[in-house]
This record gives sequence, structure tokens and C-alpha cells, in this order.
Amino acid sequence: MHLKTWLCNSLLLSAFSPFSSAFAQRQPQSLWYQQPAAAWTDALPLGNGRLGAMVFGGINEEHLQLNEETLWSGRPRNYARPGAVQYLQPIRQLLADGKQAEAETMAEKYFMGTKDPDDSSYKIQKDTWFAAVRNQTEPAAANFNDNNWTTMQLPTPEGWERAGLMGMDGALWFRTSFTVPSKWLGKNLVLDLGRIRDMDFTYVNGKLVGADEGISKKRKYTVPASAFIEGKNTLAIQVINFFDKGGLIGLKGTTRPLIVYPEGNEADSVALNSWKYSIQNDNPPTLPRYEAEYLPFGDVYFRFAQGNNSSNYKRSLDIDSALSKISYTVDGTTYTREYFISAPHQCLVMRLSASKPGALSLQALLNTPHKKYVLKKVDDHTLALSLEVSNGVLKAVGYLYAVATGGKLTVSDTAINLQQASAATFYLVAATSFKNYKDVSGDPVAGCKLALARVKNIPYSTLKAAHVKEYRQLYNTFSFTVPTGKNAALPTDQRIKQFSMQNDASLVSLFLMYSRYLLISSSRPGTQPANLQGIWNDLMTPPWGSKYTTNINLQMNYWPAEVLNLSTCTQPLFQLMKEAAEAGSQTAKEHYGAPGWVLHHNTDLWRGTAPINAANHGIWVTGAAWLCLHSWEHFLFTQDTAFLRQQYPVMKSAAEFFEKFLVKDPKTGWLISTPSNSPEQGGLVAGPTMDHQIIRELFKNCIAAAAVLKTDAAFAETLKDIIPQIAPNKIGKHNQLQEWMEDVDDVRNQHRHISHLWGVYPGTDITWQDSAMMKAARQSLLYRGDGGTGWSLAWKVNVWARFKDGDHALTMIKNLFTPAISELGYERGGVYNNLFDAHPPFQIDGNFGGSSGIAEMLIQSHTGVIELLPALPTELPDGEVKGIRARGGFEVDITWKQGKLQQVKVLSTTGNSCRLKYGTQEIQFATKKNGSYTFNGSLKK
Repeated sequence: MHLKTWLCNSLLLSAFSPFSSAFAQRQPQSLWYQQPAAAWTDALPLGNGRLGAMVFGGINEEHLQLNEETLWSGRPRNYARPGAVQYLQPIRQLLADGKQAEAETMAEKYFMGTKDPDDSSYKIQKDTWFAAVRNQTEPAAANFNDNNWTTMQLPTPEGWERAGLMGMDGALWFRTSFTVPSKWLGKNLVLDLGRIRDMDFTYVNGKLVGADEGISKKRKYTVPASAFIEGKNTLAIQVINFFDKGGLIGLKGTTRPLIVYPEGNEADSVALNSWKYSIQNDNPPTLPRYEAEYLPFGDVYFRFAQGNNSSNYKRSLDIDSALSKISYTVDGTTYTREYFISAPHQCLVMRLSASKPGALSLQALLNTPHKKYVLKKVDDHTLALSLEVSNGVLKAVGYLYAVATGGKLTVSDTAINLQQASAATFYLVAATSFKNYKDVSGDPVAGCKLALARVKNIPYSTLKAAHVKEYRQLYNTFSFTVPTGKNAALPTDQRIKQFSMQNDASLVSLFLMYSRYLLISSSRPGTQPANLQGIWNDLMTPPWGSKYTTNINLQMNYWPAEVLNLSTCTQPLFQLMKEAAEAGSQTAKEHYGAPGWVLHHNTDLWRGTAPINAANHGIWVTGAAWLCLHSWEHFLFTQDTAFLRQQYPVMKSAAEFFEKFLVKDPKTGWLISTPSNSPEQGGLVAGPTMDHQIIRELFKNCIAAAAVLKTDAAFAETLKDIIPQIAPNKIGKHNQLQEWMEDVDDVRNQHRHISHLWGVYPGTDITWQDSAMMKAARQSLLYRGDGGTGWSLAWKVNVWARFKDGDHALTMIKNLFTPAISELGYERGGVYNNLFDAHPPFQIDGNFGGSSGIAEMLIQSHTGVIELLPALPTELPDGEVKGIRARGGFEVDITWKQGKLQQVKVLSTTGNSCRLKYGTQEIQFATKKNGSYTFNGSLKK
């Protein structure tokens, strides 16, 4: 349906809706704050699917952190391990014999994917490098001169990367001193240093007193009294990390300082906060990786000449127009900034202005955390940043172009300087050498030149208008409105801290609309899919590589796309699937001797599909099958048979793999999935429930797709024969849905990953048509509890909605809205000040999963019936949703009041027959393509 038609229909419904007067005024569609961002998770995200930026909004110094979606480590290569298949049957036999540990040992050695670089060459280089840095111990001496060293406050819970050492791997020395009073003399002292990443060698007054390795080990060294003297004592620590975060990170979940105290008397302690450090060697050999990491591009800084004595400060993100704005007043002059990233013109646009002529003076700089980079002047308006990835093959270039109204503009090889202007517009374009997952021959310089040529002569107002128009074509297809409470007018960070449904129910609708904004901003046709952090990452070693984790996280990113009327944004996911199917066919052959394709629990820009990390969780075979659910769901929502015809071969290929892979369990006779895993626990097992649910769903959907396309009748019959042979869901001794073949579930287990409930959501393997199994699944979730990390809470929202328990689903939403930073300063699951989901750290899947769960409260259509308000919470008695989608090709507007349906309007986009259900009432009616049908709360016309 065209946007114009949708808007007209929405206006008509509004005019005649009995509840529309309650929402006469459009609710604020913005996040806003009264201070600049103090942390990256306070900053506000912009994106066009390819370029991303985080806006901090500083007064004296503005900072925009930048991403380009194809800047990754690694290179094109084959991830599968040749010959791994010869170990498949021995691993299966060990599992069948109950020898899990032996199976994991064999799989670890012979069945995992390949690394880059090779392990054997790395060991030699690592040993040589390590010996060299360990031979340099001069900084351990008590009398060593560290006057020129830099100061750092410890601990650094997020690693030294957040303390100014971005991208730092290697060896560092830390030094501090403390006073030993006379009352401590003759006593052993305890050095409590918390956790250290990854290796430490700790010295007191030049003597080695402790050494250990591993992030999970708390460093608590008891040092003999003889090592100390009365008065000043020197503590020196050599910290070595080869990859990922480094440093003294303290105790998890606290901000307690590092301390020293007499043995047995921790209350009489001295804090060790202020340290000096020096980089000893920042060039360790490249650690072999199973997969690549998504990397930051760089930063734009504006340094202003005006004073810092500001007033009337406001920083905002308008999600209905995808514009970030900052305004404040200094000495009677109002300064404003406006930023957006244009999809039509593929650039970041930054407009800065002052209310008084000549009051705008600034310096603009480009920076990057990459070691290999060059800054240079291109022309009198343009500064260029070129960089190369250290542990990969990609190159990237960014151009910063400036024009000014009044004043003097000059460009050097390091900065753009502007003096006494009234306004200025900056354009940032960026490109990499990535062309596709097999080809890195792109020319980023040519890409930047072309992109800049397309925008630099277009007026700012024209660029802005084109950006807003294009963005709203996606954003305005849907709306969700509930009555505002008294806290709705507060700044967003205060709304989060003070959240309650009574005072601010509209934060729920803002959260949902924000997730739509984030999906539009991170996933557009022709781009890469939204990764673990969407498109936004500032770390050289991001959490979990900021990759595509396919045992829930990538899929969760796209849970809301269809139902919240953003089907267009799914195209990158389907392109990834096609590419991963190509790569995954090699993995299927080498590891399983099977046709088709397989994808384990992670993939990256280069479409790695092999098992990674460790055998106890990395050998999980149903990533491809789960992704195929999205292909079928896209068809169900859109009824697009041309799409289904293109995507069906990917689905069929995934099914062909499992036709070969499934084997008969010698104990039960059922066909089972082995070896595999029940994410994220239990180790390497045979027959996890989740696998069987996913495989059944894949087979059923392939059968249905073949029928729609009138093809592959024989293959469909084969799948029909296999389905009843697959191990079924089983109810265990605790009235729970079993997670494994054996009835071994621990009712005290409150693990965050509820893998065996996949069949409830997002799958349809378990529905209320089998009430006994549904109740068992519900019992399992009750045992798991209401806690969890951000994405886990989001998943539970969806499952409780499928249980039709809206109040419990809302409890999960409330838990999801917990401030991620506690009063004590440590991180927990919830949301950050910018409404980013906290695992912690930031993962965007909780934003998307939470919003899909809210949609499941309002509409469900997975059983062939469109159920209206199936899980409406008591605390959300009034509301209106427009443009929500249902399977079968329907678009629905729903209005409810005092917990009761008032009106529903159904638009049929394809002319299918429609079944509507509300409570115990159900109707079925024929429709015409583009026909519109309106009913009251009793489902009467």
C-alpha cells in the first residue's frame, strides 16, 4: 500500500474513532536531555543503514563517533576444517556412550573451524614476543623513575580501552605506592587486585610476589611481611594481554577500589586508586581468530572558541525525522547544531550556527583508533582520513568537507579551521575497499570523491528535506499511542530512572517507536544486516566481535520488522542468508558429509559458517534453519510469491542438510540432532529440544512453500515422512518442558537462554492447540524466573505474550526498563540513558526483541487467526495502534479503551480470506485486494 493511501486511511479512522480524541495531540517522538553525553551509551545514534554516528553534544568540544558497516577485521577465506567429517561418527558415538567430556575433547581438537592466522605459527611468535617483554623488568624496581609516565585511575571495569588506550594489546607496566604504618609491620599483607585481563606479574619493592592468568581469576595475593618496609612501598604490575580488553578491571558488579590490608583485617585497608602506567610493547603477534570483528571507523571533533558558561542546554534525537539537535546559550549567543545521516545522499550532514553574526569559531578534526592512518588536506574545503585495518585486509577513507556563511575557512593536513562565521555545514562521506564477502578490490578514494560530488553543491535545506521525506516513507507506516502520564515531559534519562506505568506509560510506546528508528537506521536494502550492536560500535575489540550471533541475537534483530511494518528493512538479512548458504555448503560437506548448507552460532562479514570458540557451545547446527523461518515469515506477512521463489532454494538447501544429518537415537528410536548444543548451556549433547523444534518448523515451512510455488512435490513428501520420526517435545518430572532428551532439567536453573521455549516463540511448534505442552513450557519459564540480561528479558516478553499473560509480559518490560547503571555505578541488564539495551554491555537485540514482544501483546497471527489484544496488560487499558501487520497480507488499526476493544480496521493487501478473533468472538470474511473493513468492539461492522 502506498504511503499516501495509508495516511488517508489513518486519517479517516482517526476522524471516526470513538477513542481518537484521547490522542488528539501527537505524542513527543524524541529522546532529549539537559546535558551532554558523559559516556558512549549516553550519546544519540544516527544511521542510514551503511553509515552510523553517535552524537555526544559537548559544549566546548563536540564529538561524533563514526562507523561504516563494512569496516571489519579479517579477510575472505575458507572457514571450514578439511576432513573434519571423519570425526563426526566417533563424536556421535562418544555422546551415545555418555562420554561427553571425551566427545568435547575430540571435537575441540579435530572438529572446530579454522583460525586466521594459523595456530602453529602463532605459538612460535607468541613465545618469542612473550620472552622479550618478560626480560624487561626494570620498571619493577622500587627506585625506578616513572616521573614521565601517564596517570590512570584504577580499576577500569570496562578495560583500559575506555581509559584512553583504545585498541591497545600488548604489555603495560603500572606503578603506585602506599604507606605501611608501623602497626602493620611484621604482618603479612593482602593485595586485593580484583580481576586482571589477562596476565599479571606483580612486584612489591622490586620482588615478584604474585602472577596469574585469566579474567575469571580474582588476584588476591598474600605477601609475606618481610617484603615490606615501614613508610613508602612500591607496587608494580606488568599486565599482558594478547587480544580484547586489557587492564586491571576490579571486581565484577562493584566499583570497589583495589586495596591492600593486613591479613585477616580487611576493614583496615588502603585504597590503591591512582597509578602511573607506561606502554612497554603494543605490538604482540596477531591472535588467531575464528571470525572477524566489526570495527569503528573514526571520530569527528569540533572544538569551539566560545566559553563554557552555557545555559538553556538541550540535546535531542527526533525519531520521527531522524534528526539530532543541540542548542545552548553562551554570553547571549544561542548556538545550534543539527545532524542527520542521509540515505538518499549517503553522507553525514552537520549544520552548526550562531544567533549572532561572526560568533561561530571552531576547529574540526578527524581521528581514528586505528594505528595505520594518514590525515591530509585534499583541497581548500576538504580534509581526508585514510586508514588500514591492522589485523585484516580492508582499507577505508573518509572525507570531511566544509562550507561556511561568513568568516574565514582554512584547511591544513590536520584540521579545518573556521573563524568568525555565522554558520557552517560539514559533510562526512566514507567508503572501504569491501565489495562483497569474496572481493576487497574496491577503491575507497573513488567512492568518497563520487559521494562528495553528489552532495557538496546541494543546499543544506534541500539535503535535509530529501532526508526527512525518504525516512518518513518508512517511519510513518506505523504508530503506537497510549495516554501520556505526568513524567512524559521529563528528560529521557529521568523518565527511565522514574519509570512507572501509572506516571509514564508512553515510555513503552516511545521504546517501541525508537526500535523502529534503530532498525531503519541500521538495516536498509543494499546494506549489511544489523549486527550485534546494529551499526554502532566504538571499540576495536567490541563485545563478541559485534558480529552476527545466530543462536538468537541476529534473528531477534528482525523479530519486529514484519509486524511493525518494516518489511523493507529485512532485505539485508536475506542477502546474508544467500551468501552464508554458499559458504555454508562447504562447511556442510567438510564437517558433516552432507548436502545443503549449515550455519553454526556465529557469522561475520566474510560469512564464516563453521564451529567456533569451543566445542561445548560452538557446535550448534541449526543457525541456518532458524534464519529460514524469517524467509517464510516474510512471505506470510507480505504474500510476496516472487520473493518466496527467490528464497525457497535457500530454505530447501537447509532442509536437505538435515535430511542427511538427522540420525536414529539407539535408545529411543527417534531421529535426533547430534552432535549439537542447547544454547548457552549443557555442553555438547545429542538431541537438544531446541534443534528438533527448529528442524520441524523448517520442514513444515518448506512443505508449505513448495505447495505455494507448485514445485518439489516429491521432496515435500520426503519431509512429511521425516517429521513424525523426529524426537518430540516431552514433559518432564517437574511438569516442565524438557530441554534435552533426558529428564535432567534443574528447576533452580535460571539461565538467561530459554532455548527449549523456541517452539513457543519465535516458532509455532508449541501453541495453545496443545494446551498441555503449552502449560509445560509456561512452567519451564516460571522456573527460569524473571531476571536476565537485556535480550533475555526481551525474549521472555514475547513468550509471556504467547502464553497470553499480558501482565507478566509487562513485568518483563518493566525489568527491561531498569537503568543499566546502578546507583553504585556498576552495569546490569536493562537500558542505558539513550535507551540502548544493556546485556550488559550494549547489545541492540534487546531493543528489537522488546518491541516485538509489545507487538505480540497487541496482535498475534501465527495460528492462522488474527487475535486482537491477546495479551493486553491491565496497566495499559487505553491505546491505539495503526499500521500493525498480520500474517496473510493484512494491515490492522486497533483502538481500545478501559481494557476493551473499541474498533478495528483491517486493510487487505492481497485479497485473502480473513479470520478475526477477540476474546471468545471470532469472525471470518472474504476480502478484496486493497479492501478496507471496519468493525466495532463486538466484531460487528
